[in-house]
Amino acid sequence: MAELPDHDAVLTETCVESKTVHQGPFLTLKCDTVRLPDGKRATREYVEHPGAVMVIPLFDDGRVLLESQYRYPMGKVMVEYPAGKLDPNEGALACAIRELREETGYTAREYVYLTRIHPIISYSTEFIDIYLARGLTAGERKLDDGEFLELFTATVPEMSEWVRTGKVTDVKTVIGTFWLEKVLSGAWPLAEMQ
Repeated sequence: MAELPDHDAVLTETCVESKTVHQGPFLTLKCDTVRLPDGKRATREYVEHPGAVMVIPLFDDGRVLLESQYRYPMGKVMVEYPAGKLDPNEGALACAIRELREETGYTAREYVYLTRIHPIISYSTEFIDIYLARGLTAGERKLDDGEFLELFTATVPEMSEWVRTGKVTDVKTVIGTFWLEKVLSGAWPLAEMQ
């Protein structure tokens, strides 16, 4: 298998000065001056994000559990798998368990770590760890104050079609659906993920 080329030494930018432009309860906006590989300077604006987790809840019959939630920046209701940001000093698995329970009421017998994605590499430090949850048991959900969402189920082929036709555009949900297809087809064995 081919190895990725290592271009770190010739492409790395070095921070010369860092300024916090905005410090909110959730996100921090930074404006840094960096030294480019050729010695010149440039400005980099970016958002510091604490990181997040997404859970793909898979029922024994092959359906997945989804959420419809209004996303203010987009100005519309979006379809997503359950997800949420990491609390301070919280591990990814603990966050996955907490978010699934809070948002859906479900608990899972098994959580399998699939991958980490970086959805907005040009202007955010955000990463999202993706877990597959199996052996689901229903319970009572405990939504955060001000959090409103509706739950529904779909088959994986339905999800794939919604991704293909642009009805589902949330990047973490799109990537999660592609991963789920690979795992369920056997192309990416779960034994290698654990």
